[in-house]
Amino acid sequence: MYYAIIAAGEGSRLKQEGIDAPKPLVRLDGGVTLIERLIGIFRCRPDCEGISIVISPEVKAYAEAMGGESPWREATDVTVASTPGSMHSLHRLAPSLRGSSRFCLTTVDTVFRPDEFDRYIDACVADSEADGYMGVTTYVDDEKPLYISADGDGIITGYFDTPLPDARYVSGGIYALPSSALDVLDECMDAGVTRMRDFQRALVASGMRLRVYPFTCIIDVDHAGDIDKANSLLSSTPPATYMP
Repeated sequence: MYYAIIAAGEGSRLKQEGIDAPKPLVRLDGGVTLIERLIGIFRCRPDCEGISIVISPEVKAYAEAMGGESPWREATDVTVASTPGSMHSLHRLAPSLRGSSRFCLTTVDTVFRPDEFDRYIDACVADSEADGYMGVTTYVDDEKPLYISADGDGIITGYFDTPLPDARYVSGGIYALPSSALDVLDECMDAGVTRMRDFQRALVASGMRLRVYPFTCIIDVDHAGDIDKANSLLSSTPPATYMP
Protein backbone atom coordinates (compact mmCIF):
# COMPACT_ATOMS: atom_id res chain seq x y z
CA MET A 1 0.00 0.00 0.00
CA TYR A 2 1.26 3.45 -0.93
CA TYR A 3 0.14 6.33 1.27
CA ALA A 4 -0.53 9.94 0.33
CA ILE A 5 -1.46 13.16 2.12
CA ILE A 6 -3.09 16.25 0.66
CA ALA A 7 -1.62 19.11 2.67
CA ALA A 8 -1.71 22.11 0.35
CA GLY A 9 -4.45 24.05 2.14
CA GLU A 10 -3.75 27.17 4.17
CA GLY A 11 -6.49 26.86 6.78
CA SER A 12 -8.00 30.33 6.31
CA ARG A 13 -10.72 29.71 8.91
CA LEU A 14 -8.13 28.68 11.48
CA LYS A 15 -6.19 31.88 10.83
CA GLN A 16 -9.33 33.97 11.29
CA GLU A 17 -9.74 32.28 14.67
CA GLY A 18 -6.22 33.05 15.88
CA ILE A 19 -4.23 30.00 14.73
CA ASP A 20 -1.15 31.37 12.94
CA ALA A 21 0.30 28.08 11.68
CA PRO A 22 -0.93 26.78 8.33
CA LYS A 23 -3.21 23.77 8.73
CA PRO A 24 -0.61 21.00 8.12
CA LEU A 25 1.54 22.47 10.91
CA VAL A 26 -1.21 22.85 13.51
CA ARG A 27 -0.12 21.01 16.66
CA LEU A 28 -2.15 18.59 18.75
CA ASP A 29 -1.44 17.62 22.36
CA GLY A 30 2.15 16.49 22.70
CA GLY A 31 3.32 19.03 20.13
CA VAL A 32 3.00 16.82 17.06
CA THR A 33 1.80 18.53 13.90
CA LEU A 34 -1.09 17.15 11.88
CA ILE A 35 1.17 16.17 9.00
CA GLU A 36 3.81 14.53 11.22
CA ARG A 37 1.12 12.52 12.96
CA LEU A 38 -0.21 11.09 9.70
CA ILE A 39 3.25 10.31 8.35
CA GLY A 40 4.06 8.52 11.62
CA ILE A 41 0.88 6.42 11.43
CA PHE A 42 1.58 5.42 7.85
CA ARG A 43 5.24 4.65 8.53
CA CYS A 44 4.20 2.20 11.25
CA ARG A 45 2.19 0.16 8.77
CA PRO A 46 4.09 -3.02 7.73
CA ASP A 47 2.66 -2.68 4.21
CA CYS A 48 3.91 0.90 3.70
CA GLU A 49 5.62 1.15 0.30
CA GLY A 50 6.09 4.89 0.53
CA ILE A 51 4.44 8.20 1.44
CA SER A 52 3.81 11.07 -0.96
CA ILE A 53 2.60 14.48 0.14
CA VAL A 54 1.66 17.71 -1.56
CA ILE A 55 2.22 20.99 0.29
CA SER A 56 1.87 24.60 -0.76
CA PRO A 57 4.84 26.98 -1.12
CA GLU A 58 3.48 28.88 1.90
CA VAL A 59 3.47 25.77 4.08
CA LYS A 60 7.03 24.96 2.99
CA ALA A 61 8.21 28.52 3.75
CA TYR A 62 6.53 28.53 7.18
CA ALA A 63 8.19 25.23 8.12
CA GLU A 64 11.59 26.46 6.98
CA ALA A 65 11.17 29.65 9.01
CA MET A 66 10.41 27.54 12.09
CA GLY A 67 13.82 25.86 11.79
CA GLY A 68 14.65 22.44 13.15
CA GLU A 69 13.86 19.15 11.46
CA SER A 70 11.50 19.13 8.50
CA PRO A 71 7.98 18.00 9.49
CA TRP A 72 7.90 15.78 6.39
CA ARG A 73 11.43 14.40 6.67
CA GLU A 74 10.10 10.82 6.62
CA ALA A 75 7.99 11.26 3.48
CA THR A 76 9.16 9.52 0.34
CA ASP A 77 8.09 12.21 -2.12
CA VAL A 78 7.23 15.85 -1.49
CA THR A 79 5.46 17.93 -4.13
CA VAL A 80 5.32 21.70 -3.60
CA ALA A 81 2.43 23.23 -5.49
CA SER A 82 -0.44 25.68 -5.19
CA THR A 83 -3.66 23.93 -6.18
CA PRO A 84 -7.30 25.09 -6.30
CA GLY A 85 -8.56 22.10 -4.33
CA SER A 86 -8.11 18.55 -3.07
CA MET A 87 -8.85 16.87 -6.39
CA HIS A 88 -6.16 18.87 -8.14
CA SER A 89 -3.77 18.08 -5.30
CA LEU A 90 -4.43 14.38 -5.83
CA HIS A 91 -3.70 14.83 -9.52
CA ARG A 92 -0.31 16.29 -8.64
CA LEU A 93 0.39 13.18 -6.54
CA ALA A 94 -0.80 10.73 -9.20
CA PRO A 95 2.61 10.05 -10.82
CA SER A 96 3.95 8.75 -7.50
CA LEU A 97 0.87 6.60 -6.86
CA ARG A 98 0.66 4.80 -10.21
CA GLY A 99 3.53 2.48 -9.34
CA SER A 100 1.51 0.72 -6.64
CA SER A 101 -1.52 -1.53 -7.11
CA ARG A 102 -3.41 0.48 -4.51
CA PHE A 103 -3.00 3.58 -2.40
CA CYS A 104 -4.53 5.21 0.66
CA LEU A 105 -5.12 8.95 0.55
CA THR A 106 -6.07 11.28 3.40
CA THR A 107 -6.46 14.99 3.81
CA VAL A 108 -4.06 16.48 6.36
CA ASP A 109 -6.82 17.77 8.64
CA THR A 110 -8.36 14.32 9.14
CA VAL A 111 -7.90 13.03 12.69
CA PHE A 112 -8.80 9.43 13.57
CA ARG A 113 -7.72 6.80 16.05
CA PRO A 114 -4.68 4.82 14.80
CA ASP A 115 -6.12 1.50 15.96
CA GLU A 116 -9.25 2.06 13.87
CA PHE A 117 -7.11 3.02 10.90
CA ASP A 118 -5.10 -0.20 11.17
CA ARG A 119 -8.30 -2.26 11.18
CA TYR A 120 -9.57 -0.27 8.19
CA ILE A 121 -6.47 -0.97 6.10
CA ASP A 122 -6.36 -4.62 7.15
CA ALA A 123 -10.00 -5.05 6.13
CA CYS A 124 -9.35 -3.39 2.79
CA VAL A 125 -6.37 -5.62 2.01
CA ALA A 126 -8.28 -8.77 2.99
CA ASP A 127 -11.38 -7.94 0.92
CA SER A 128 -11.18 -9.52 -2.53
CA GLU A 129 -14.66 -8.38 -3.59
CA ALA A 130 -14.41 -4.61 -3.19
CA ASP A 131 -12.25 -2.36 -5.37
CA GLY A 132 -11.68 0.17 -2.61
CA TYR A 133 -12.58 1.19 0.92
CA MET A 134 -13.87 4.60 1.94
CA GLY A 135 -13.49 5.73 5.54
CA VAL A 136 -16.85 7.04 6.76
CA THR A 137 -18.43 8.09 10.05
CA THR A 138 -21.80 8.98 11.50
CA TYR A 139 -20.25 11.90 13.36
CA VAL A 140 -21.28 15.05 11.51
CA ASP A 141 -19.36 18.23 12.35
CA ASP A 142 -18.63 19.69 8.94
CA GLU A 143 -20.00 22.77 7.24
CA LYS A 144 -20.51 20.88 3.96
CA PRO A 145 -20.70 17.16 4.76
CA LEU A 146 -20.82 14.62 1.95
CA TYR A 147 -23.51 12.05 2.69
CA ILE A 148 -23.13 8.46 1.52
CA SER A 149 -25.65 5.71 0.83
CA ALA A 150 -24.67 2.04 0.63
CA ASP A 151 -26.41 -1.25 -0.14
CA GLY A 152 -26.75 -4.20 2.24
CA ASP A 153 -23.18 -5.30 1.50
CA GLY A 154 -21.77 -1.88 2.29
CA ILE A 155 -21.10 -1.00 -1.36
CA ILE A 156 -21.55 2.71 -2.01
CA THR A 157 -24.55 3.56 -4.16
CA GLY A 158 -24.42 7.33 -4.06
CA TYR A 159 -22.95 10.57 -2.72
CA PHE A 160 -25.22 13.44 -1.72
CA ASP A 161 -24.77 17.06 -0.65
CA THR A 162 -27.88 16.90 1.56
CA PRO A 163 -28.98 14.21 4.04
CA LEU A 164 -31.33 11.51 2.79
CA PRO A 165 -33.11 8.75 4.76
CA ASP A 166 -30.86 6.02 3.33
CA ALA A 167 -27.62 8.02 3.58
CA ARG A 168 -26.33 6.78 6.94
CA TYR A 169 -22.75 8.01 6.72
CA VAL A 170 -20.65 11.01 5.82
CA SER A 171 -17.27 10.92 4.10
CA GLY A 172 -14.31 11.01 6.47
CA GLY A 173 -11.60 12.06 4.00
CA ILE A 174 -9.91 8.64 4.01
CA TYR A 175 -9.76 6.80 0.70
CA ALA A 176 -8.15 3.43 -0.08
CA LEU A 177 -8.32 2.98 -3.83
CA PRO A 178 -6.86 0.90 -6.66
CA SER A 179 -4.46 2.62 -9.02
CA SER A 180 -7.14 2.37 -11.72
CA ALA A 181 -8.98 5.14 -9.86
CA LEU A 182 -6.33 7.50 -11.22
CA ASP A 183 -7.65 6.88 -14.74
CA VAL A 184 -11.05 8.12 -13.56
CA LEU A 185 -9.25 11.09 -12.02
CA ASP A 186 -7.67 11.90 -15.39
CA GLU A 187 -11.11 11.79 -17.01
CA CYS A 188 -12.46 14.17 -14.37
CA MET A 189 -9.60 16.59 -14.95
CA ASP A 190 -10.18 16.49 -18.71
CA ALA A 191 -13.88 17.16 -18.15
CA GLY A 192 -13.17 20.18 -15.96
CA VAL A 193 -14.47 18.56 -12.76
CA THR A 194 -13.03 20.44 -9.78
CA ARG A 195 -14.41 18.96 -6.56
CA MET A 196 -13.21 15.86 -4.73
CA ARG A 197 -16.79 14.81 -4.07
CA ASP A 198 -17.52 14.81 -7.78
CA PHE A 199 -14.48 12.59 -8.33
CA GLN A 200 -15.96 10.18 -5.80
CA ARG A 201 -19.25 10.25 -7.67
CA ALA A 202 -17.37 9.51 -10.88
CA LEU A 203 -15.73 6.47 -9.27
CA VAL A 204 -19.17 5.03 -8.46
CA ALA A 205 -20.47 5.91 -11.93
CA SER A 206 -17.52 4.05 -13.47
CA GLY A 207 -18.73 0.81 -11.86
CA MET A 208 -16.07 0.70 -9.16
CA ARG A 209 -17.18 -1.23 -6.08
CA LEU A 210 -16.33 0.95 -3.10
CA ARG A 211 -17.15 -0.36 0.34
CA VAL A 212 -17.83 1.87 3.35
CA TYR A 213 -15.78 1.32 6.46
CA PRO A 214 -17.32 3.09 9.48
CA PHE A 215 -14.98 4.77 11.93
CA THR A 216 -16.34 5.59 15.38
CA CYS A 217 -15.44 9.24 14.88
CA ILE A 218 -13.36 11.30 12.45
CA ILE A 219 -12.58 14.95 13.15
CA ASP A 220 -11.84 17.50 10.44
CA VAL A 221 -9.69 20.27 11.89
CA ASP A 222 -11.27 23.28 10.18
CA HIS A 223 -11.79 25.53 13.21
CA ALA A 224 -9.82 26.31 16.35
CA GLY A 225 -12.35 24.41 18.46
CA ASP A 226 -11.73 21.28 16.40
CA ILE A 227 -8.26 20.98 17.93
CA ASP A 228 -9.79 20.27 21.33
CA LYS A 229 -12.20 17.80 19.74
CA ALA A 230 -9.30 16.01 18.06
CA ASN A 231 -7.36 15.81 21.31
CA SER A 232 -10.47 14.46 23.04
CA LEU A 233 -10.87 11.75 20.40
CA LEU A 234 -7.25 10.67 20.73
CA SER A 235 -7.54 10.55 24.52
CA SER A 236 -10.33 7.96 24.22
CA THR A 237 -13.19 10.36 24.96
CA PRO A 238 -14.65 11.02 21.49
CA PRO A 239 -17.33 13.64 20.94
CA ALA A 240 -20.92 12.45 20.85
CA THR A 241 -21.94 10.77 17.61
CA TYR A 242 -24.97 12.17 15.85
CA MET A 243 -26.63 12.63 12.50
CA PRO A 244 -28.80 15.65 11.67
